[in-house]
Amino acid sequence: MSKKLKIVILGMMGRCPFGGQTWLYLNWLRGFQQLGHEVWYVEDDSVWPYDPRQNTVTDDCAYAVHHIQTCMERIGIPNQWAFRLADRKDTCFGMSDSNVDELYRSCDVLLNVVGATDLREEHLQARLRVYVESDPVSAELQLANGDEHTRKEFAKYDRIFTYGENYGASDCDVPLNGINYGKTRQPVDLDLWPMAYDPEARFFTTIGNFRQNGNDIVFRGELYFWSKHYEWEKFIELPLSTPQPFELAINCEGEDRQRLQAGGWNPVSPLIMSLDVFGAYPDYFRQSRGEFTVAKDQNVRLRSGWFSERDACYLASGKPVVAQDTGFGNILPSGEGLFAFTTMEQALAAIESINCDYRRHCETARAIAEEYFAAPRVAAKLLQDLGF
Repeated sequence: MSKKLKIVILGMMGRCPFGGQTWLYLNWLRGFQQLGHEVWYVEDDSVWPYDPRQNTVTDDCAYAVHHIQTCMERIGIPNQWAFRLADRKDTCFGMSDSNVDELYRSCDVLLNVVGATDLREEHLQARLRVYVESDPVSAELQLANGDEHTRKEFAKYDRIFTYGENYGASDCDVPLNGINYGKTRQPVDLDLWPMAYDPEARFFTTIGNFRQNGNDIVFRGELYFWSKHYEWEKFIELPLSTPQPFELAINCEGEDRQRLQAGGWNPVSPLIMSLDVFGAYPDYFRQSRGEFTVAKDQNVRLRSGWFSERDACYLASGKPVVAQDTGFGNILPSGEGLFAFTTMEQALAAIESINCDYRRHCETARAIAEEYFAAPRVAAKLLQDLGF
């Protein structure tokens, strides 16, 4: 490292205090920390946080603040964070309002990871502003359709990086709108996500949502879906074609739950587990045999190359991953430890291959995480691409 940088990460792990969202930020923080940089986490928006104790969105910041403080302590950065409701007086925690604003002015780089924070004048004082797009495609389609809000927000950044690592490839149809995207991916702290080999592990699992309404987009006369249930339905009967059992820690109810059960899936609620960020949430990965998962239609049809932070955590835990191909098969090694599938036949073949030589696939999964997702390596590559 040639220079110690002051790096500020804008996020939403207090607003949305679940395992997936929280680890997305913790892994980035750990990556920069392990490189020796001074890294800060700041949550600074007017969006009220969700409090699971009250089961509601609220302007009571107590749960969000405690969640952030506890998480930062656990990763060894106890005093470098702030939480502020921008439109409420006396709701700045971790440091004073003036110190937060000075942090923006003095930092070397401001990273808006996920892009959940609309930048205000205070943020624009940062000398280098970077958007890390963890959920590609939607914003690009909105820009192509002339969405003014997206255009104005993108214009506030000096650089935009995306998890859409297949952007610009001949088989990728995501419109880039003249933007020079940097490529990055989800980092994983390999110490906090250790190898957990268990030959007796039973279920292939995943964690997430089955159905999410809204955010479907029409582009060039075609409708591109946001909700994953459109892709799950293509593989709804997969468990009926293999002796391998499957469990889904997935938000679903009513007819959706019944259809999954009829297809041989075992759906369970992810809520309580996801709130135990350092306990039950990572334990669920470690007790799994592997991961089977689908992606959003938008990523699949347009072949963005997106690969989720959840998949990366399974790999780090030494769990083979069978994931619907979004074009990531062009970037990451596929066929051992990690499988990119398009058809039912490919998915079944991947599961059979894993079970025929389980140890080898587990060890390869961990090796892929070490080579492609190690937090310091991913963080260093991003900084190098920024010219540091």
